Amino acid sequence: MILYLIFLFILFVAPIIWYNYIFKKNDKVLINMPFNGLEFGQELLQEYSLNDVRIETTKLGDHYDLINKKVMVLEDRLGKKSLTSITIICHEIAHAIQHKENYKPLKRRNVIVRNTSWITQLGSGILLIGFPIIFATGSYGFIKICLAIAAFSLLISALIHIITLDVEIDASFNKAYPIIKQKVPAEYHEACRSILLAAALTYVIGVFRSFFSLRFIWLLITRMR
Repeated sequence: MILYLIFLFILFVAPIIWYNYIFKKNDKVLINMPFNGLEFGQELLQEYSLNDVRIETTKLGDHYDLINKKVMVLEDRLGKKSLTSITIICHEIAHAIQHKENYKPLKRRNVIVRNTSWITQLGSGILLIGFPIIFATGSYGFIKICLAIAAFSLLISALIHIITLDVEIDASFNKAYPIIKQKVPAEYHEACRSILLAAALTYVIGVFRSFFSLRFIWLLITRMR
């Protein structure tokens, strides 16, 4: 049991702790940095002719809005001369570059998310309600339907995470990191790379989490036969 808990900690908790540590560690203001997040972002938009892409603030987490062509970042990223701010903005602009280049995995992910959002929301609702309540109904057929929907939802979620991981790795290491090596002083390259790696790791954890949950539900279904 203890080994099992240690395994869960290493798989799910430790990477999040590392992610937060890396982001916070590199979020200090650097006086010798030639630009802040917004200045760096605007320079890249102009350089890559992304004239229809805008940089805006959000409270929902850093992301690229594929539909409205907006680079959405947390407000404190824009005016800050920190490696975290610069690296994250560069990474999100890398998604805009993917969009302009019609990067197929990005388009494929968007199509899957758009067409399956209802089933993932339904599955999330079932997981949110909780299995004890579902099992308390005593309806064998209803329980199996709920478990099947939750399993299908998790399978889709795992697929989305796998495709997203491909998209994120390309954005981070094929696009953002080469830009950083050109624009950011060499002494900060490794730190920027560690930020990109920490961000990518969250999607790896997402894949494992989906398959782990799927395995749990599958065991419940097989025991009900």
